[in-house]
Amino acid sequence: MNDIIRLRRSVRKFTPEKIDQPTLDLLLEAAMSAPSAGNQQPWQFMVITNRQTIESLSHTGPNSKPALGAPVLIVVLADTSRERYKDYWPIDCSAATENLLLEATRLGLGSVWLGVHPVDDRKAYITNLFALPPHIIPFSIVCVGYPEGAPLLERPSRFDASRVHYNKW
Repeated sequence: MNDIIRLRRSVRKFTPEKIDQPTLDLLLEAAMSAPSAGNQQPWQFMVITNRQTIESLSHTGPNSKPALGAPVLIVVLADTSRERYKDYWPIDCSAATENLLLEATRLGLGSVWLGVHPVDDRKAYITNLFALPPHIIPFSIVCVGYPEGAPLLERPSRFDASRVHYNKW
């Protein structure tokens, strides 16, 4: 079995093959299994399959073009009404986004994390596009689909001992 962490890549080109609902449910369940501060789980998710909406989201920022080729976008949102530990929601939503990426890899899907937070104009664009209430903050967009081209292979280790410090700097 491949090591999912080392197999994961940012995939930006996808086949047009659709992703079925049971697979989407596995992706979302993995995202919702992420750790969160005090178990506050401050996330909401929007699953986007509508081509017109995908086109609109591809204009979120300068690096959002991979959205155009993805059959599914998952917008990760912070629900600050669930926040019990102030300002931990970006950490919690990062963990949920990473879990989603890893589950996509496990399922043989490709994915890429498109950053939204903390860039104000990107957050405003998505907020306006979906008329989000003030307590919902766009965090990231995850493009998901079957990768176009060669299968993903494990990459060499990125371990760098010079970046590890034991008991002192």
